[in-house]
This record gives sequence, structure tokens and C-alpha cells, in this order.
Amino acid sequence: MTRTETKYRSVARAIPGQRTLEGGGVEITRAFPTSQIEEIDPFLLLDQMGPLQIAPGQATGFPEHPHRGFETVTYLLQGQMEHKDSFGNRGFLEAGDVQWMTAGSGLVHSEMPGRDLVRTGGRLEGFQVWVNLPARDKMTPPHYQELKAAAIPHAQTANGGVQVKVIAGEALGTRGAIESRTPILYLHLKLAPGATHVQDVPGSFNAFAYVFRGEARFEGVAKPQGEGQVVVFGHEGDQISVSNPADQPVELLLIAGEPIGEPVARYGPFVMNTRDELVKAFEDFRGGKMGTIDEG
Repeated sequence: MTRTETKYRSVARAIPGQRTLEGGGVEITRAFPTSQIEEIDPFLLLDQMGPLQIAPGQATGFPEHPHRGFETVTYLLQGQMEHKDSFGNRGFLEAGDVQWMTAGSGLVHSEMPGRDLVRTGGRLEGFQVWVNLPARDKMTPPHYQELKAAAIPHAQTANGGVQVKVIAGEALGTRGAIESRTPILYLHLKLAPGATHVQDVPGSFNAFAYVFRGEARFEGVAKPQGEGQVVVFGHEGDQISVSNPADQPVELLLIAGEPIGEPVARYGPFVMNTRDELVKAFEDFRGGKMGTIDEG
């Protein structure tokens, strides 16, 4: 098939995210899972945190909680977040930074506003994606990849109309720096008014977009999709086309991955393949086998 014959993948579903509270009362938009859509294999969850205005002295975040059986990808747009876990790891994210955490066999961690942000106040905004692990990797030891904003590859078209941060995968001839266990594409796209971006995405990948600034137009649906919309693509074709029909820039996440195709048993912070494995995860957590956070 030649490039001119390529069929763009069209929108199969367009669903609004749902506003809710998580953690210690953090306002989020949950793209999925919701009553309208479950996981998009291999992705289990996408949350947009905020944007929040943190008042001086306010320390609202995600106090310590366990995970097992999947990976969390935290991408901060504004503000600061501090991470601590039961293995003694400490992390500090600022605007543009990414943390890719493989929870694997299990840990306890916390994600809270950075101390400078708590002291002075300011804006906090970011995303978290949960990526499932195949059965063979669910009990792998916990592992981290943390990238500062300057280490995340950026690319743009010659006229600057399309800008992309390549967190994972490849776009505009630029490869991301994150190594994922499951083949993943994770892009932050910014399109100027009138700009169009065409992205190669294997037809076998499940793919979706999440618009968080402005409005974007996609193949197969006439109406532009605005902020908070989750756009799930069909599998016909090997490219996704997105354009900006408005007079203001549009920003969105474009995420895709090779489906795992295994049974999913999930409850709260644990995602396994069977109910018995979930029960074992709760027993291990209650028995202290996932450790505790040393606040010292």
C-alpha cells in the first residue's frame, strides 16, 4: 500500500472524562475507566490531575498506598510532586518531568506536592497512566525510570506548527527515551491553528487521544473534540491524523500500545489475572510484605 492509499484510522468512540476526587481529595478528570469505558488494553487508567491551585501550606496529594501488577506513568505539566516508596526510593518531579514506575511484585508509595509548592503555593497539573503488565512480568521486582524535562526528546515540523514531546515510541523521526515492557507510543502533541499531524501507529495497537487544551479534529467524526474528551480509534489503517480547526493552539496526548490480550482481575490498587492472585496481593499487603515508607 502506498502512502497516498493509506487509510487513516477513524474514531470509534468519543467519550467525555468524568470529574471526581482521588487520594487526599485531589480533583481529577478520569478519562477511563468510567461507566462508559473500561480499560483500553494494555492501558488500565488515565487521570488528569487538576489543574489545581495549591494554597500556601496545602499538602493535598496521594498519601501512601500500594500497587502490584502494572506500571504507572506520571507526567507533570505544572508544579512539583515528591515520590517516596517502601524500597527507600525518593523522586522529585517538576514541570515536564516523567516517572515510569514498574510496580511489579508490589510496593507502597506516596505522591505528594513538592515542599516548595506547599510552602509558596502555585499550580499543579499532570497525568497518570496505568499500563498493564503481562502475566510473566507481574511479579517482576519494582523498577523506576525518571526523566527530567530536558531529557525528553522534542521534535517539531519545519514551520513549528506541530510540536511533540516523545515520551515513548517515535514521532517526526525522533525516538522516546523510555524503555517499556510492552510496545508503547506516548506523545504530547501541540498543534498551532490550522496545523495537521499524521502519526504512524501499527494497526495492531489499541490507540486513543485525550484532548486537554483547545479542540482537535480527527478522521471519521465531523465535530471537533474539546477538552476532557477521550477519543478511541478503530483498527482500520496504520496512521492517525489530527488537525487543529480553531484559532487557538490545541494540546493532546496520543497514546497507543500492543494489547496484551490476557484476563484482567482488578480491585483498587492491584491488577492481576485471577481473583486468587488479587486475594494474595491483599494478604501480602496486609502482612507487610510490600513494606512501609520510612519518613525519616
